[in-house]
Amino acid sequence: MTMNAKRRRVHDKLAGLPGVRPVRRPVSPGSAEEFDMYYVRTGRKSAHPLVILSGGPGVGSMRVYKGLRRRFAAAGLDVIMIEHRGVGMSRHDDSGADLPPQALTVDQVVDDVAAVLDDAHVDSAVIYGTSYGTYIAAGLGVRHPGRVWAMILDSPLLSRDDIADVRDAIRRLLLKGDDPETAALAPKVRRLVDEGVMTAAGGQVAARLYGYGGTDLLDRQLDLLLGGRKMLWQSLLRSATVLTRTAPYRFETDLVNRIAFRELDYAAEPDGLPLDPAAALREIMPDTPAFEAEPYDLVAEMPKFAWPTVVISGGRDLVTPRVVAERIASLVSNAVLLKLPTMAHGALDFREPAALAIAGAVCRGELDGLADRAPALDALPARPGLRLLWKAIDVAAAAEAALPAAPRRFARRRISLV
Repeated sequence: MTMNAKRRRVHDKLAGLPGVRPVRRPVSPGSAEEFDMYYVRTGRKSAHPLVILSGGPGVGSMRVYKGLRRRFAAAGLDVIMIEHRGVGMSRHDDSGADLPPQALTVDQVVDDVAAVLDDAHVDSAVIYGTSYGTYIAAGLGVRHPGRVWAMILDSPLLSRDDIADVRDAIRRLLLKGDDPETAALAPKVRRLVDEGVMTAAGGQVAARLYGYGGTDLLDRQLDLLLGGRKMLWQSLLRSATVLTRTAPYRFETDLVNRIAFRELDYAAEPDGLPLDPAAALREIMPDTPAFEAEPYDLVAEMPKFAWPTVVISGGRDLVTPRVVAERIASLVSNAVLLKLPTMAHGALDFREPAALAIAGAVCRGELDGLADRAPALDALPARPGLRLLWKAIDVAAAAEAALPAAPRRFARRRISLV
């Protein structure tokens, strides 16, 4: 994707926003060729600003988080966000062509963060990573430990081996019903899997409905499926293909998927059992680069982290489940584990008031008693737009329930969880 006239207009508009700066960075290690990588700083400057590393890889920072930066700055925080190389404003070389594959590695992304701190004349910062951004945050701790004043790991990744915990969490909750909250749902899910309706991709939709909409919303959708009503379900399945789409300056995965698959093993080998998120991703993106190697052994490196660290974990997170956060908290010395029972994946994106409160406390050095505030933080609302979205899904489910049921023609098959 070259820098066409339309992209150039958007690029120039974003480049003119207050606090936006380019940093010259090597296109690849050892290369003399450089490109402009962009970052933005918002709020009154402080000694230890809050560097926010978004999820993905592929989520644009400049455009997507403009409102969040404004709200965080209004709360007194000094915020830096970086446009990830290969995405949005940092997508192109000086000729306007896409960055080449060799430009896209975790090590280079981590070093970009250090380069931004150099350009901003910041010795050390509070590093807030969410989802994929937690891996980059931890990578900064490995490669540039002196630049970390404190760290917040929101819905964190640990290693490619996390997939075993993700599979176990999804199957335990949705297939086995081991949790009282989902015990009544599991027989319905098992029946739909047995009848071939609940595929691997469908399992991811079900996990999302449970995480962000609660058991009531998922239960209603399961009843619709059992009644042969699949209109809303098909729409939700289509929305899962967002990983294959590009929304310029907002969501651009086409270049940086190289990192996701080659270094982080997002497309792990399916295990052949029901509701496998690895199989779901391969359904959506069948042609993915083969995994080569993880850049860091965080299990070995995290015990060396000596700075204050807060780990945020949602009780309904089926993307990076609680057991992963607990393992990370056990590895990092004196880490504070914040358990938010009704939160799904990502406080920064889905529970912004809680993320702001946590970030503010860490920036002020007020970690004592933070764990005791978990119930109050969990009670803070989701963003208004997200509440409206899930309400709209709930209304659509109620409307579909009022329609005549279609004939059900499913081929039954036995499922195995071993």
